[in-house]
Amino acid sequence: MCPGFVGRLVVAEQWAAEEVWPDVSADEQRPVVSGILALVGVALAVGLVTGVAVLAGAHMLGLGGGHAAVAGDPGATLYLPKPQKTKASDGPSITLGSSPTSGSTQSSSPSIHKPKKQISLQTGETTVPPMGRIDLTGTYPGGEGAVLNVQKFSNGSWQDFYSISASVTNGTFSTYIQTGTPGRNRFRMIDSDTKLTSNEVKVTIR
Repeated sequence: MCPGFVGRLVVAEQWAAEEVWPDVSADEQRPVVSGILALVGVALAVGLVTGVAVLAGAHMLGLGGGHAAVAGDPGATLYLPKPQKTKASDGPSITLGSSPTSGSTQSSSPSIHKPKKQISLQTGETTVPPMGRIDLTGTYPGGEGAVLNVQKFSNGSWQDFYSISASVTNGTFSTYIQTGTPGRNRFRMIDSDTKLTSNEVKVTIR
């Protein structure tokens, strides 16, 4: 400590002793004053050390003033160029994701074809005597409830054979006929509503 500061501490000690404890002897006042001075000295020392530490930390962290430096280049500064207008392009523009041209092929969804209705006819006999029984049976998928008429090929055309018919039940039908015409006879079935015909069967009468 400097001599002037020490002198002021002594004067303060004497003043404190005279003012605070006027009736106490000097020997009794000395320990109390010494304790106060010690506390003042410690406080000054702590304040000095704290101030030095704060100054050193500020210097290390770069808070001591001056311009901010960019990491990796202590002398670099930040520079922003002025914005400039860009020139419009004269070439044709390209559009991404354009729709396909009319000439491009497109896949179409597969179509489901329903089977056509078909009347299948068969006979249980291929040769019978005159007026013998001829059994006609067959299938007609999708023709539930349809009425099928028996036709015979005669004089170059198909004609109904005595209005004999058969009804379709569960996709099947059955009936029988009799004829006395000798030779080979041709028969078929026809849907009376849709006019759909079956295959023909041949029966010989002899």
